This record gives sequence, C-alpha cells and structure tokens, in this order.
Amino acid sequence: MTSSQTQASDQSDLLSPVKFGPYQLSNRIVMAPLTRSRAQKGDLPSLLAPAYYRQRASAGLIISEATQISPQGKGYAFTPGMYDAAQVHGWQGVTAAVHAEGGRIFLQLWHVGRISHPSLQRNGELPIAPSALKPAGKAFTEEGFVPFVTPRALETGEIPGIIEQYRVAAQYALEAGFDGVEIHAANGYLLDQFLRDSTNRRTDAYGGSIENRSRLLMEVTAAVITVWGAERVGVRLSPISPVNDIADSDPATLFVNVVEQLNQFNLLYLHVIEGATGGAREVENGFDLQILRRLFRGIYIGNNGYDREMAVTACRQGRADLVAFGRLFIANPDLVRRFQLGAPLNKLDTNTLFGGAAKGYTDYPFLSEPKAG
Repeated sequence: MTSSQTQASDQSDLLSPVKFGPYQLSNRIVMAPLTRSRAQKGDLPSLLAPAYYRQRASAGLIISEATQISPQGKGYAFTPGMYDAAQVHGWQGVTAAVHAEGGRIFLQLWHVGRISHPSLQRNGELPIAPSALKPAGKAFTEEGFVPFVTPRALETGEIPGIIEQYRVAAQYALEAGFDGVEIHAANGYLLDQFLRDSTNRRTDAYGGSIENRSRLLMEVTAAVITVWGAERVGVRLSPISPVNDIADSDPATLFVNVVEQLNQFNLLYLHVIEGATGGAREVENGFDLQILRRLFRGIYIGNNGYDREMAVTACRQGRADLVAFGRLFIANPDLVRRFQLGAPLNKLDTNTLFGGAAKGYTDYPFLSEPKAG
C-alpha cells in the first residue's frame, strides 16, 4: 500500500460518501458559513463569489455565507441578501458554479436582530430585538466599527412578518438553485436572542418559559419547511458560545428542550458550534454537547476548531456525522485534496478576511498550479 493510500485509509470515514437527505455527498467535509463582507451594492453577492465557491466545491457540502432575509436583517457592511429578484439572479451564478463541479450548496438564512446599527438599516431605523437591551461591542458599518445602539423591541403583531421574511427568503433560495437551506439560530443573532433569557425579557407568548422563547424558532422552521420539506433543511445552534454578548442562565436545559422540539420536524441536520465561536471548545459554564448529538434524530454536523485528525476521530467515534471547517477552507480551496494527501496547508491571511476583492478571497494557491507558458 502506498503512503497516500495509507493516509486515505486512516481517514476513510471523513472522506467516504454519505447519504444526506435526498443527496449523496462525496465526503463528510463541510465548508462552514463564512462572512467575507464582499457583497456589491444592493446586497448582491460579489462578482467573484461564483469563482470563490467553485474553487471549494470539492467539499461534500458548502453552507453559504450568512445571507440576510430582509434589509432589516442586515448587521454588517457588504453582506449579501436574499430578498429580491436581483439577488436571486446573482446567487444563480454561484449555485451553477458549484453544481458544475459536482458540489452541493445550502443557503444560510440570517436575521441579525440587535447586532446591527441604524446606518445599516433602511431610513436609519433602530435594529429590532426581542427586548430593548443594548449589546456590548461594536457594529461593522461602511464607516468602520461603531458602538451598538439600544434596539427596539418587536411588537407581538410584527412577528408574523418576520416569519414570512424567512419563508420568502427560503422560496428565493429555491429559485436561485440552492440544494437546501440552513436556519441560522446561533451566534447571538435574532433567533438566538429569542432563545436566551439574558436577551429575551418578553411577557407575551414569545417570552418567559423555554417553550415560549423557542416559539419563534419553531415557527420559522415550520414556515421554511413549507418551501423545502424537512429533508432539505438544517438548523445551526451555538449553545455555549458567548459571542455577540449572548448568554443563558441554564443553557443545558434550554438546548435539550430546543433539540427535543426540533425533532418534531424530522429535519435533515443540526449544525452545532462546539464551544465559543471561533475560539475555545471548552468554555466556562458549558455542558457536554454530545447530549444534543445523541438526542437529535437527524444528521449532526460538528463545528469549531477542528483539524484533520480531530475530524477523523470524531467521525470514527460517532461524535459527528459531518465536520465543518471555516478558516481552513478560506486559505485552502482544495482542503479536501490536502486532507486526502496529508499535504501542508496554506497560511491564512487574517488581514483579508473581511472586505476587499480577490486578494485573500480567490487567490489562495492550490497544491499544483499550472505554470505560465
């Protein structure tokens, strides 16, 4: 057996095909959703986005960068949307590029809630949230970083409109040629804000008990399923991540309950950020997230700080069905091949993560670049 065959054998679970709802994925490696802040005016995907995603289409599954479901859902400068026909047309170029390489791509549906700023909202309006509580930190605007403001609490009568925004965005994603959608209920954004008792102080049907705080996520999920069917829908959670000033007094009880409720839908997958988003896997007041993995009835995608060996071990030991990689995929468009061969990885240029053009976006080298003639 050659050395390359030995390397492939050692990680066969990670590199083996897997059934994924109605699809067969070529491997268990997922490109995580990655905000790159390169969208065009009108929240259109970057003109370079088709090339960027095409380069990475050897992933078993790509989950798109977070994509706002409405102008109100926007929280960062230069992020793309999925709420009008022009955006649908722009995303069609991305999905066609991925499919031309034999890949699969899901769209991540995003509403940031209070993690925004009036300068990012239409007519300078206040961002919305479950409750009028100002988050710590700063918003990334076209003028740079500015302090967050105190958001406006949603009226109960406005909530059906938010749910409809998710449904319409899901319908647009279908028209744009995506293979499915992921509901972003993580990282301190709107759906996560409703879940947590630190950010949800409501006294109506959407606040108080865990069942009430979970209600919006369940109603959004039900609405999205009317478009896609449960077999092409996933949900992303970050149960113990403190990102975007989010917390809960009892995250273990909360997220066990949330996953039990999500099971009623027979969703395709649960995508879990294991630890602090982009940080430590072990956090203060955390709990064993494998409880959620065992509880969930569908496919489990593990995420956060994985390298090749961790991913191989997780798949082998049954602690994850698929594993998502973020920054490794930014710097290594051919990450799957590098894992197959045990090849060295490109170094990430952190200065080009957000904003800009091709540099740090579509110019990372593949293992073998054709020489100029």
